[in-house]
Amino acid sequence: MRDEAATEAEIVAKGLTAPRLTPDQIDGAIAAEAYHVFPGTTLTVCCLTLRNGFCVTGESAAASPENFDQAIGRRIARENARAKIWALEGYLLREFLSGRRVR
Repeated sequence: MRDEAATEAEIVAKGLTAPRLTPDQIDGAIAAEAYHVFPGTTLTVCCLTLRNGFCVTGESAAASPENFDQAIGRRIARENARAKIWALEGYLLREFLSGRRVR
């Protein structure tokens, strides 16, 4: 999987200028983040609160408790939550581009 910076550079290099989302816009949509590891498990949940107050969650869990690392769990859970923002923001942009009024 290509990273976002490489994809963004390719889009810019090809002169693709239609309205679109960028990684910076996705990051800018995040107002706060919180994490929780359920006691006695390796399940880590990340809750990203967006600027409008909507919450998006992501999860991670180690299959083997011996491999659990809190920092890695938080990173993966955040990546999974952040990935969901792309779909939400993409829908919002498409609504705007279609001329439909966003409520």
